[in-house]
Amino acid sequence: MEHGIGDRLPGVFENLRLELRRGCLTLAVLSQLRTERYGYTLRKALDEAGLDIDEGTLYPLLRRLETQGLLQSEWREENKRRKRFYRLSPAGQLILDQLTDELHRINVSLERITAES
Repeated sequence: MEHGIGDRLPGVFENLRLELRRGCLTLAVLSQLRTERYGYTLRKALDEAGLDIDEGTLYPLLRRLETQGLLQSEWREENKRRKRFYRLSPAGQLILDQLTDELHRINVSLERITAES
């Protein structure tokens, strides 16, 4: 049996949604780390803001951002447990500011483009 584009649309939408979400999560994580946090409190803050992120996505993202020099981290003991605390580096603050400006420019353009159609 031949399948048309309509049969593939849910998968196409999901792939595009995930692609869009990846960039937004990076911006959200950088934004939340203006205040020092460890992984669990970061996940909780993002969830409370309406952005659910699982550990399998969050921790690799944190490691990548730290490797890129955008985050700093340190291990500390809190409540008799070792926790890794993350915060923006000076370079991370600069990139956060630039990404925020870029997001605003993109939103203005998209609002104009979608209003025209």
